[in-house]
Amino acid sequence: MIKFHPHHTELVSFAEGTLSCASSLIVSAHCDMCETCDIKVHELTELTAESALSNDVDVEFLTRDYISMFESITRDKTLVDNNIVSVAPQSILVDGRNLNVPETLTRISSKVGEWSHLVGKLWQAPIEIRSSALVQLVYMEKGGSVPEHTHKGNEISLVLNGQFQDGNNSYSSGDYVALDQSHTHMPVANSEDGCLVLTVLDKPLHFTTGWAKLINPLSQIYFNSKIN
Repeated sequence: MIKFHPHHTELVSFAEGTLSCASSLIVSAHCDMCETCDIKVHELTELTAESALSNDVDVEFLTRDYISMFESITRDKTLVDNNIVSVAPQSILVDGRNLNVPETLTRISSKVGEWSHLVGKLWQAPIEIRSSALVQLVYMEKGGSVPEHTHKGNEISLVLNGQFQDGNNSYSSGDYVALDQSHTHMPVANSEDGCLVLTVLDKPLHFTTGWAKLINPLSQIYFNSKIN
């Protein structure tokens, strides 16, 4: 069962179209997996349409038309760089395993870069979208972990497949995790097939213990290289 969801204000911004591209991607993917938030977004979208329309027009007709347009963009196909990208199969090959992913991600499969090994049982693949944030897929094999760290900015994560725990909570498929400078954690994958996570970072991670502190300068360089 999904325990962690976007804040109501994020869902409102998503429905209004004012959320950033990177944040919209992760909220849309969460809504693919969470019926509760999906229903909320459609209700908020309808309210947004109604409030934007004059009393002199057929509100019911235009609201229905607005919803139809919204669904065609977020469900059936997506507009990327002015091109329509068709829906791809709803799985992704990671470390020899086919893992299910939300429909939102299959629609931008052409934007997923090559997988690279980071350290230990940790892998990453960038998602090339127009954003000032770093957007990437992170895969932790069973027992794999990200060294303990805090955040210079904000980190939003969505568990796509599997489970991980970080010393604060345990997260499963569909859980939406929003962290900031006040949080310190060490994610560890504890499911048999590992854990696949979609992450959005607006600032580099800051590692806090042991040898990992030595790579903080590299973390800054890596972050800058991916968003510039």
